[in-house]
Amino acid sequence: MDLVAVLLVGLLVGVVLGGLVGWLAARSRSADSSTERVDPEVLAARHERAVAEVRAAEAAQRAEVERELASTAASVEGLRRELSAAEARYRSMHEQHDRERRQRERAQEAESKVLQQLAPVQKALSSMQQKVEDLEQQRREQHGRLAEQIRNTQQSADQSRRAAETLASALKNNAVRGQWGETQLRSLVESAGLLNRVDFDLQASIQAESGARRPDMVLRLPGGKSVAVDAKVPYNAYIEAMAIPDPASEEQEDRRRVLLVQHAEKVRSHVNALASKQYWTGLEVSPEFTIAFIPNEPLLAAALEQDPSLLEDAFAKRIALASPVSFWAVLKTVAFTWQQEALTEDAKTLFDLGKELYQRIGTLTDHADKLRRSIESTVESYNKFAGSLEGRVLATARKLDNLDETKVLGEPTRIEKSPRRLTRLEAAAEEVAARRSIEDAALAQTGVDRPELVFEAEVVEDSAGERSNEERAG
Repeated sequence: MDLVAVLLVGLLVGVVLGGLVGWLAARSRSADSSTERVDPEVLAARHERAVAEVRAAEAAQRAEVERELASTAASVEGLRRELSAAEARYRSMHEQHDRERRQRERAQEAESKVLQQLAPVQKALSSMQQKVEDLEQQRREQHGRLAEQIRNTQQSADQSRRAAETLASALKNNAVRGQWGETQLRSLVESAGLLNRVDFDLQASIQAESGARRPDMVLRLPGGKSVAVDAKVPYNAYIEAMAIPDPASEEQEDRRRVLLVQHAEKVRSHVNALASKQYWTGLEVSPEFTIAFIPNEPLLAAALEQDPSLLEDAFAKRIALASPVSFWAVLKTVAFTWQQEALTEDAKTLFDLGKELYQRIGTLTDHADKLRRSIESTVESYNKFAGSLEGRVLATARKLDNLDETKVLGEPTRIEKSPRRLTRLEAAAEEVAARRSIEDAALAQTGVDRPELVFEAEVVEDSAGERSNEERAG
């Protein structure tokens, strides 16, 4: 585009120079015509001068045009270099843009693949998060129940301590001390949720190998098992030792140590006496040990502090020393076992009823199937009868010429429908089977084995009874 401008400028300069030459020639002719006689030398000189002036002007114009052309060429070259640089930059930017676009596409593809691969992980994490939340909820609930049990235990211990402090003066009497121990034992058992004459018996008479015995309590366990509990405990030496004030003199401290040693010896003597009674021999099914209930925690702790081997020796003689806290835990375990026993009995009853219902539904289904087959046989016989009547009897009757057409029997109607199957009854049988599987799962959770052999015997007996009923009905 710049080269065209240069050519236009050169053309314009040529036109100007041509016009100037023409003007000078016209002027020369005008001068020649106005002058009658002019010297040829003068004319030649004028002509040469005019030509020189024109040439000088042309040279000046040419120089100017050349300068402009050089400047324009330089500008064009600079523009060409800039254009080349711009094209190079454009190509570089375009290539960079293409690289970035390809990188973005690869990144998007990689991200899409990663998201697709992480979809199962995300689903698993969501499921795991839900399970963690459920476990956390269960943990909080269990923690709440445990805290409630601990509070109940603490309350029971506080009540026991307050009762011990309040009745300390009255416990010096043996009769009062025995009644207090029995009262503590009964209140602790009832607080654990056990019922008198159902889960335990007070002052029950038994016949042991050592003679007629009467333990303070007989604790009933599931399965017909029993454990004897004794609530008597020596207390005088401990009360005297605790009556010594603090701070005490050296003599009083010695007296306290002597009394505590005597207390430990009396507790050991009490353990030996209980072991000789052998309460478990008078019970039908017993784990062969006796629980010696100590109604005060410090009372047992003081004896064990003075005689550390007392607990192991008592175990060796089948005597279990139990404080209120430990015995309450045992009682709660017994109560929970009774609850599980009741649930197991209910589950067994449901299982028996479900099995019996399933068997009876099966028998009913067999009867219904026999009835269906009988109906199908009846329909088949009727259709044969109708075919014989239509094809043979009525065809022969129509051949009688004098037969009244109005009295001719019509063609019998065939029975095309078949009796419907009792699908709902079969579905009910399947539902009973599904419930049976659920009951099996419930029994499995309670940890009770299903008595397959007993049930199989019942099945045989029921089946035999049903067969005998069918024979009588036939």
